[in-house]
Amino acid sequence: MRELSIFVDESGDFGAYAKHSPYYIITMIFHDQSQDIAYDITKLKEEFVNLGYENDFVVHTGPLIRKEEIYCNMLPNDRRAIFTKLFFFALKANIMYKTFVFEKKQYGESLKMEARMAREISLFLRKNLSFFQEFDNVILYYDNGQKQITRILNNVLATELTEYDVRQVLPKDYKLFQAADLICTLKLLDVKCKNGGLTKSEMAVFHSKRDLNKQFIKPIKKKEFYKE
Repeated sequence: MRELSIFVDESGDFGAYAKHSPYYIITMIFHDQSQDIAYDITKLKEEFVNLGYENDFVVHTGPLIRKEEIYCNMLPNDRRAIFTKLFFFALKANIMYKTFVFEKKQYGESLKMEARMAREISLFLRKNLSFFQEFDNVILYYDNGQKQITRILNNVLATELTEYDVRQVLPKDYKLFQAADLICTLKLLDVKCKNGGLTKSEMAVFHSKRDLNKQFIKPIKKKEFYKE
């Protein structure tokens, strides 16, 4: 029986447009479970242990870049090393991803943005329905972090797919969920590079727009969903 895992994470909130939070980004990572990535996961865990962290160490890329939470006393190069380990895991693992970007000032109110999200995700699934129909079951992994996303995903999948399951996740249990977080962050950085500039915290970790694009943004785009 063929199964497809879909790991979903988001960046942003449903509040009003604000300069510090202009975008809402959703990333979906697709993993055909017949493609074994156990080695990639084991290697990533070993690399974090070698850096001095626990086996179930969780990377939250936003706080890592902003030097918040557990990362508050880390040097930029130490934070970049953590980011890079997770990045190469996402780059090498046999996965694909799709990212949706919404500019909040275009919608005025959250219900309009929510409707747009549902429409775009539905159109993507419909356009690539033959791919999803190759699988006997589709399993959605989400942490129920935002009720609007939970509602959108369930409504869209129920409409577009014949069979699917839903499983609530904890980030520490799934490296692919952490990879979805990383890709959300990279997409946000890509948009910021094109429409403005990087913050001091971002520059400290990635050094320059050129380095960020060459070493991270451009390579990860090779993993984008290829059926479109």
